[in-house]
Amino acid sequence: MPTFIIVWLGQVVSLIGSGLTGFVLGVWIYQTTGSATQFSLIYLFTELPAILVAPVAGVIADRWDRRWLMILSDTGSGLSTLAIVLILWLGNLQIWHIYLAIALSSICQGFQWPAYYATPTLLVAKKHFGRANGMIQLGKAAGQLFSPLVAGILISKIQVPGVILIDFATFGLAVLTLLVIRFPKHHKSSEEETNPPIWQEISFAWNYLLERPGLLMILTFFVVTNFTIGLVQVLITPMVLGFTNAKILGRILSLGGSGWLFGAILMSVWGGPKKRIYGVFGFELLLGLSILVAGLKPSSLLITIATFTSFFSIPIIIGCANAIRQVKVAPEMQGRVFAMWGAIAWSSFPLAYLVAGPLSDYFFQPLLMQGGLLTNNIGRLIGVGAGRGIGLLFILVGIFIILATIVAYQYPRIRLVEDELPDA
Repeated sequence: MPTFIIVWLGQVVSLIGSGLTGFVLGVWIYQTTGSATQFSLIYLFTELPAILVAPVAGVIADRWDRRWLMILSDTGSGLSTLAIVLILWLGNLQIWHIYLAIALSSICQGFQWPAYYATPTLLVAKKHFGRANGMIQLGKAAGQLFSPLVAGILISKIQVPGVILIDFATFGLAVLTLLVIRFPKHHKSSEEETNPPIWQEISFAWNYLLERPGLLMILTFFVVTNFTIGLVQVLITPMVLGFTNAKILGRILSLGGSGWLFGAILMSVWGGPKKRIYGVFGFELLLGLSILVAGLKPSSLLITIATFTSFFSIPIIIGCANAIRQVKVAPEMQGRVFAMWGAIAWSSFPLAYLVAGPLSDYFFQPLLMQGGLLTNNIGRLIGVGAGRGIGLLFILVGIFIILATIVAYQYPRIRLVEDELPDA
């Protein structure tokens, strides 16, 4: 556990730094272009490359030293961040430079995360998997809580290059923590000892999930709900900026993001319910309700509360799902299987990022602008003007997540997965 805590601390600092860069670049692009579509492409290039390399990365995470894989990945991400600063200082920064640097960093993260998510099974006792996963989510929470608030203050004092340099320094700290510790070696399966072709290992991971319908159906549930969550993730910034400024946006995202912190703390201490699948279902319902509420009114207070409860739910959902997988999947297979799971589960996010901007700009926003089709009916309930079309979309997304969770609960393979599937 002490070794895991050292690794975790380095990654927490790095996540906060990455959050600083993500916030300032996102606000810069949106305020420069005024386009939700251009803004949403940041999310696309953040997620899609990592998803594409994930199956190969998972095989490598099972074959190589996971500590060195994390070191090389963090180094690559840091260098891509440094490149943005250098181009900006030269006065030649273009939007496509940002997209390219983010994509390169995403590839590095695609190799890093399968190794990182598999570390609890190397370092932590099985009974503490839920708590370890809660700590991983706590690291993400720190980024959600501190990054927007700190970035909103720093951007006016040290400008965008200074904020990005801080991010570069946090990558260096993450690498340093990994250099000073050692991982125990994970045992290889007999198949791994023969070093079969990578495509065969990728196929193995897919077949592994196919043979376990409970895990496969949980994965399918996440694919469906992640698409709608991706829409919300992209469009909350344009929705809030429709009635206020970037400073208030940073405050909303920071205070709301503190929900992730408290949810992760709860998960770290509690470890989730005895039947962890109930943790997934229960907090998915809370997530859907929170998104619905966020769309009801252009109110900073209401959106902050809704964002808080949404973020509070996420680490518990992810922590419970990860704990189920870590118990049911053999440690020597986790790199491949977890990477395949991640690639599939997250594949709906890039699609959401692609359609979110056009869906907002050309369909939902016009519906509730002055003279729009819904201004005299739905507009009387949720308001009219900039961002209100996105509010309507949030309401529909919340309703969908609630209904999808109720339907998934009716399927016994998901509901009984912890009873039917033996521990690894």
